[in-house]
Amino acid sequence: MSQSINQPIDAFTLDIVKDSLIAIGEEMFYALARTSMSPIIYEVLDYASGLTDVNGQLLTQGNGATGFIGLLTFMVKETINKYGKDGLKPGDIIIINDPYVGGGSHLSDVGLVLPIFYNGELVAFSANKAHWTEVGGKDPGSWTTDSTEIFQEGLQFPCIKIFEEGKLNQALVDLIAANVRFPDLSLGDMWAQIAALRTGEKRFIELCDKYGKDVVMASIDRLLEHGEQMTRKQLAQLPKGTFEAVDYIDDDGVGNGPLKVQVKVTITDEKFICDFRGSHPQVLGPVNCSYAALVSAVRIIFMAITNPSQDVNDGIFRPLEVIADRGSIFACERPAAVSTYWETMIYGADLIWKALAPVLPHRLTAGHLLSVCAVIVSGMHPDTNEPFLIVEPSVGGWGAGQGKDGEPGQFCIGDGETFNVPVEVAETRYGIMVDEYSFRADGAGAGEFRGGSGCIRTYRALTDNQFVTATFGRHKYLPWGFNGGKDGSENSFSIIKANGEIDGPFGKYARYPLNKNDVVRLVTATGGGYGDPFKRPAEKVVMDVKNEFITLEQARNDYGVIINPETLAVEGFTEERLQKERN
Repeated sequence: MSQSINQPIDAFTLDIVKDSLIAIGEEMFYALARTSMSPIIYEVLDYASGLTDVNGQLLTQGNGATGFIGLLTFMVKETINKYGKDGLKPGDIIIINDPYVGGGSHLSDVGLVLPIFYNGELVAFSANKAHWTEVGGKDPGSWTTDSTEIFQEGLQFPCIKIFEEGKLNQALVDLIAANVRFPDLSLGDMWAQIAALRTGEKRFIELCDKYGKDVVMASIDRLLEHGEQMTRKQLAQLPKGTFEAVDYIDDDGVGNGPLKVQVKVTITDEKFICDFRGSHPQVLGPVNCSYAALVSAVRIIFMAITNPSQDVNDGIFRPLEVIADRGSIFACERPAAVSTYWETMIYGADLIWKALAPVLPHRLTAGHLLSVCAVIVSGMHPDTNEPFLIVEPSVGGWGAGQGKDGEPGQFCIGDGETFNVPVEVAETRYGIMVDEYSFRADGAGAGEFRGGSGCIRTYRALTDNQFVTATFGRHKYLPWGFNGGKDGSENSFSIIKANGEIDGPFGKYARYPLNKNDVVRLVTATGGGYGDPFKRPAEKVVMDVKNEFITLEQARNDYGVIINPETLAVEGFTEERLQKERN
C-alpha cells in the first residue's frame, strides 16, 4: 500500500527508496550480462546500465567499463532534446551511438534509452550502453587503427526509435542485420539490452506502486543532494590552487604524431575545474575523443580523488567543470574518425592524475599502462570452419604509490571492473591457442615502491588467413614515475612467424596477416615507480629477484644492492647507494 502524499515523508523511507534505486541499477546490469550473446559483454563486461531522472540526471549506474560513467546522462539528454518530453510515449525505445552528441564514444558502443511512465506521466528513464562485437564498417570488429572518417567505422544510429509505442521498427532491425558481419551476436546483444531496460522499467514502476510516486521523486532529490554533499565535503579537504600537466600521445595511427595534450586543474572551495584548452586539434586518424567521452574520463579520476566508494550519480559531479576546445582531439567534431577514441580519452584522466599526484600522494599513485591495449583477431575456426572474432582489452601494470608497490596485471583506468576472455573460452570459441599468459618481469618502474608488472599474452593462429589489429598506446611515452621513482616500460606487440622471423614491436597496426602457427605476442607496460630506488629495503630487492620481477643486474644498477647469484644473499651495496645514505 503506497504512502499518502499528504503525510510527511520520514528520512528512513527516503533512504530505503534511495537504496532501492541503486539496487535497480545493479539488477539491470546483471540482466544484461546474463542474456547477452557476445563474450565482450558477458565475459569482459564492456557495458553500463542505469536509471536517470526525468531530466536525464544520472541516479544509478551498474558499471563494467568505468569509461562509461556519464555517457548515459548525455544519451538521455539528447533523447529529450530531440523528441521533447511530449514526443516520448510508453513503449518507446531509442537507439543512439552518435559520437559527437548524445553520449557517444565510438560507434561500437550502442546506447538504448527507454522512457518510464507511471499512470501516463513520464517519471524517469532506463538506459544502457554496450559494446557490440560488430556494427559494420570497413573492418571486422568495426574499430581499427587506420580509419580516417566516421563513415568507415560502421552504422550510425542518430537517436532514432527502434520501438515506437511498443511496436518494433522491423525495417531498422533488418538494416542492422544486413550491415554487420555477425548479426546473431549484434542483434542478440540488442535484445539483451532491451531486456535490461525493461527490467529497470518494471522495478521502477513497482517502487512507485509500493511507496507512491511522490515519495520516489523525493527520494531521487535526496539521492542527488546526498551525492553533492558528500563530494563538497571531500572537495573542502583538497589542496587549493592550480595544477598543470603536459603529455604526448604517440601518434594517430596513420602517421601523425606525437600529439601534445595538456590540462590545467583549478581547485577552489566550490569548483573542480579541468581545462584542456590548448591540446592538439582533432587529427586524421581514429584517436579523436568526443567531449562526452572526455567528461566520463574526468569523472573517473574525480571520483578517485574525492570519494571512490561513493555510488555514482549526477549529484556527485555538480562541482565538476570540464573545458575543452571544440574541434580538438578532446572534443572532436563530425566527421572525425573515433574508433580508437580511448587512446585519447584515458589521457584526459591521466593528465589530471599526473598534475595532482605530487599534492595527493595518499590518493594517487605513479602512472599506469594507460592504454586499453585492445586487440582484434579474426579468421576461420579450424573445427567449425566458421568465422570467429576476438575483441578484447589487455591487462598491465599500475604505478607504485606512497607506502605500496603497484598492482600487477590490472586493466587501465578506463576499463575498470572488466575482464579478459578466459583462456579456456578463447581456445574453445576462437581459432587460436594461448601459448603464454604471464607477468612481464622487466624491472621497469624502479622506486622505493616498485611499479606493478605488465603482462605477456600470446595467440597462436591455428588456421591460415587470419589477421590481427591492435592499438597499444604509451608505446613511446612511458608510464611516469614520481617523487624520485623511475618511469615504467612501454606497451607493444610483435609477430613471431612460423619460420621464426620476428616483426615488430608495434604500437598500432591494422590487419596484420597471420597464417597457421604465426604467433601474436602482446606485451603490456610496467607501471611507474614511487620514491628513490635506493631507499627500497635490501630484503625487498632480494624478494624481487627471487620472484623474477627484476634481475641481478637491475638490483645492482637500479637499487644499488649487490646480490650473490648462487645464494641470493645480499653481499653489499654500491658506492652510489652508500653515498646517498650518508647524505
